[in-house]
Amino acid sequence: MSGIYIHIPFCKKACHYCDFHFSTSLKYQTEMVDAICREIKMKQDRISGQVGSIYLGGGTPSILPESALQQIFDTINHTFSVDAHAEITIEANPDDLTAEKLKTLRQLPINRFSVGIQSFFDEDLIWMNRAHHAMEAEDCIKRSQDAGFENLSLDLIYGYPLLSDSKWLYNIQKAITLQVPHISAYALTVEPKTALAHAIKNKKQAPVSDHQSAAQFVMLMNELVTAGFEHYEISNFAKPDHYAVHNTNYWRGIEYIGIGPSAHGFDGQNRYMNPANNAQYMEVLAQNKLPEIVEELSLNDRFNEYIMTSLRTMWGTDLKKIESDFGSEFLAETNYNLKAFEDKDWLIIQNEQIKLSESGKLFADHIASEFFIVENEGLN
Repeated sequence: MSGIYIHIPFCKKACHYCDFHFSTSLKYQTEMVDAICREIKMKQDRISGQVGSIYLGGGTPSILPESALQQIFDTINHTFSVDAHAEITIEANPDDLTAEKLKTLRQLPINRFSVGIQSFFDEDLIWMNRAHHAMEAEDCIKRSQDAGFENLSLDLIYGYPLLSDSKWLYNIQKAITLQVPHISAYALTVEPKTALAHAIKNKKQAPVSDHQSAAQFVMLMNELVTAGFEHYEISNFAKPDHYAVHNTNYWRGIEYIGIGPSAHGFDGQNRYMNPANNAQYMEVLAQNKLPEIVEELSLNDRFNEYIMTSLRTMWGTDLKKIESDFGSEFLAETNYNLKAFEDKDWLIIQNEQIKLSESGKLFADHIASEFFIVENEGLN
């Protein structure tokens, strides 16, 4: 079933490492929600069957009041047929998940939280410029569980200068003891034009260490797998049958529509992108036009995306699918490129599936790039 992604472009604070599109001003919150609802209605013909997942990301969707969230869900339900068992996720910051907020969220169809914990250490959260503190990080998970929200995912970050291995081990073990069924963990990357990139450039912050990130990634895999989590995607771990439906559909190439400024959508053939500009987004929709830009994907593009996304998952890259969806030439090229890995313990080939080995997971992006078809070079 198709999915719906909705980008809510508001945050209380700007995290030093973040390059997602957002505004710390809520001045035009009402107008933005109206524009989002208008875009939902205008994309009614994009989904013919049922909606299997809805994901509110951002930004910080939990910053919106219940009335605004209710308006969005009402519009979705009046526009599309939503499956009774659809996964409906909202990204939330710990400081938003107060007892009162949780009570209002119970009135909405939301059944899954993705909580931006990042760390259980105050000094780390201050360094990141997060809006919450360590005690809130732990308490909000317990409050959510007590309020009846058990389908929880929490985010952690590793590989930053303040994070010693002992602190990282504590963060992982704390997440395990909180008994959440899903954990997402990301190596800190220094994105251009962020406060962190500026500080590193001016030597006010130490640069990120690839060696540290790799070592802490190995720790992460060992601890979570030992605790009964399945490593089903490079950055994602879940207890059995608790995979993120919405994100898994991304990795499997299932169609979804993107709503809101900077949101992307995919129709199975092409990608659609909204401008990362709140004023421009609202202005175009006010004229009853869609603000999206179409990126037409070539067969090579779609093949490269399939390789990149499938190889990151525990299901791997299917050689039969390559032949059926892309053709025998693409299959031959893939088999040819496999030769480069014959002497390396990075890939496992089983039942015509290519999967990353434990050591291969450290080089996932590099390995995938070795299989890409470059547009101007073509097939061998």
